[in-house]
Amino acid sequence: MGTLLRIGWINLTRDRVTQALVFLLPIVFFSIFASVFGNQRSGTSRISVAVVDEDHSELSARVVDGLEKENGLRVRRTTGERGAGGALDRAAAERLVREGDVPVAVVLPAGFGAGFMERGFGGGGPAIQLLSDVSDQIAPPMVQGLLQKVTMTSAPDLMMQGGLKQFEAHAGQLTPQQRAAVDAWLPRLRNETGGASSGTSVGAPMGVAVDVVDVMRTDDPKGSLISFYAAGIGVMFLLFSAVGGAGGALLEEAESGTLERLLSTNLGMSGLLAGKWVLLAIIGIAQLCVMFLWGNLVFKLPLFSHLPGFFVMTVATAGAAAALGLVLATLARTRAQLSGFSTILILTMSALGGSMFPRFLMSETMQKMGLVTFNAWALDGYLKVFWRNAPVWQLWPQVAVLAGLTIVFLSLARVLARRWEMA
Repeated sequence: MGTLLRIGWINLTRDRVTQALVFLLPIVFFSIFASVFGNQRSGTSRISVAVVDEDHSELSARVVDGLEKENGLRVRRTTGERGAGGALDRAAAERLVREGDVPVAVVLPAGFGAGFMERGFGGGGPAIQLLSDVSDQIAPPMVQGLLQKVTMTSAPDLMMQGGLKQFEAHAGQLTPQQRAAVDAWLPRLRNETGGASSGTSVGAPMGVAVDVVDVMRTDDPKGSLISFYAAGIGVMFLLFSAVGGAGGALLEEAESGTLERLLSTNLGMSGLLAGKWVLLAIIGIAQLCVMFLWGNLVFKLPLFSHLPGFFVMTVATAGAAAALGLVLATLARTRAQLSGFSTILILTMSALGGSMFPRFLMSETMQKMGLVTFNAWALDGYLKVFWRNAPVWQLWPQVAVLAGLTIVFLSLARVLARRWEMA
């Protein structure tokens, strides 16, 4: 028994891949999930929100200022990022939401401030509009709650003035002494709150009227989740099948001597890799087609109304996945190494890239980290097709990145495959 334990321990200390699977991969997954859900609970994950001020009143200016001071929000008021470009209007803000640049936009309509001064909160004035992408089930309700908080706490003096107007309209005018006392107290009330959201409501508890507008104009908010999971699961298993097909075939051919005989023909290593890449890409295209057809038949995924975009993304995704499979196959020395490398890499990329849960749940830092993965670009393209109804030409960033990765992976696989030519 002691000898067996010692041999097992020696094998573990010598096998770096097994060590990574046993110790590194659980830590990586724990860190990713802890960062995602820990950020949600602690509120460190900020939500990007576009703000349009059509009212240009003192109240609307204070509301915008209060939203900008909220730690949980990243407010965008211009057409360009970081203050570049002109001020946003309603159409530009809606376009940002539809294109996925922000999950929600706040529109303060004309007459908002005057309506409040005339009727107070909840008194029938023009409602604030919340232009939202309902596929993000977290951002719209969170922004709506923060908007209520900011609106109720950013202008307590204006709230008091509106309340006094209502009081005088129904109970009679204040005496000069009462008016003087109120006028002396209002500046102090504003200074005590700093004109910013303090986390406590002042005045009437009914809040401000907010209309939530689904800019995607869909009757099925779950449709985005279906397309997300179809793409996410499809891409993840596409990677596994590409690695298994490429690695298993190449290593088996090398062990049996078939690879040596193939290299002695006019085919050469470049032709061999090209042929395997084409085969793997065709199998990957078929795999994704089966996945999305199942989604169409069982879950009503609108596949046939998005065939051009689906075809473009499927070809680009399958080509890049096949090329990555060849890289791992030429990198591994044994099937055990291939299995370990591929498991670690694919699961990590799937977690960071959004195959396991939406990237908008992650912090901004993790979302940027996810862009270095294959999965993120593929999923963004599929969501553009099925949820945002983007035309084919708008898929060029995702297609360009996937095509670039395909070229890089194929070139790297060709370099790594020289070891078989030199053997």
